[in-house]
Amino acid sequence: MYQERMNRVLKEMQKQGLPQLIVSDTASIAYLTGQTIHPGERLVALIIRSNEDHTAVVNRLFPISEKELGMPIVLVDDTDNGMGIEILAELLDKTKPIAVEKNWAAHFLLGVMNHLDVPYTQYTLSSLVIDKVRAVKSLDEIEKMKDVSKDNDQAIGELIDLLPEELTEIDMTKRLELIYHQLDNDGFSFEPIVAYGANGADPHHETDDSTIKPGDSVILDIGGLKNGYCSDMTRTVFYKEVSDKSREVYETVLEANKRAIKAVKPGAKLSDIDGAARDYITEKGYGEYFTHRTGHFIGTEVHEAGDVSASNHDTVEPGMIFSIEPGIYLPGEVGVRIEDLVVVTKDGCDVLNSYPKELLIVS
Repeated sequence: MYQERMNRVLKEMQKQGLPQLIVSDTASIAYLTGQTIHPGERLVALIIRSNEDHTAVVNRLFPISEKELGMPIVLVDDTDNGMGIEILAELLDKTKPIAVEKNWAAHFLLGVMNHLDVPYTQYTLSSLVIDKVRAVKSLDEIEKMKDVSKDNDQAIGELIDLLPEELTEIDMTKRLELIYHQLDNDGFSFEPIVAYGANGADPHHETDDSTIKPGDSVILDIGGLKNGYCSDMTRTVFYKEVSDKSREVYETVLEANKRAIKAVKPGAKLSDIDGAARDYITEKGYGEYFTHRTGHFIGTEVHEAGDVSASNHDTVEPGMIFSIEPGIYLPGEVGVRIEDLVVVTKDGCDVLNSYPKELLIVS
């Protein structure tokens, strides 16, 4: 499996004309080797070369074998110049382009640049390779995403059933954590959002001690982690009653969600999928209240590179998995978001979430 992933990276490097990559992101290293290392401020990086003469540079505080990483290892110490960055720099070919990941710490990147003294134009992003490969999931990855998403369907159903207990938002998240563990998930894939009433008008509301009232919308944005893969889903329900205005907002978001999902197919532009949701919400007079992108890519991380937004004109490929989550947020009044994950198929997409989306009033 990991060799197949590495082969895909090498093929993409060849396509982009990149002879060497520095891979430093924890998730990317795990994706390519199966080994999870959390280096903190220390140096851990893979040098991937198009000629397959790869090398790992690892701080000796992290015991890992060459067999586990699948390549030779050069050990560095905290006391080495730049915590080992000069040693890494010497392993690079300074006559050729050097690709680094977008989130690499600036002190490491600047250390390489200062040590090698090569033109700025020689540096590029290895993320252009790694992110593109990670965006297209294998059949095994898709099955894992389906499995964890199935658990999320059950989790959100159990959470909604708790609403009549009138727990605080914080207490709802505590109960959710128990639900995930009962489903053999490893916990949250991200900090869940439970937002009652006007709190839901903040798309990234931080769960607090608010209590629920009749007529409140309830946004539940939740996800679990299982077998290294993340789920993510949002449902909005209403408690005991729903106003005509809230119903109108809900039905608008639901239709936007459905239109965007219908637009997902190989060859479609991600910007056009965003437009399918955004244009409808704008048509209904709520455009200024849809304040975020329509979706994000997901896999071993809940937010992976790639998004469904007006500025992303990349085209969709089979195997991609991303969210479709339009929303409307009326300050001081109500918030509604409906989110599903979709996996792109050869002729459209499959929705990974099956929990109902039709308007629900919980009594």
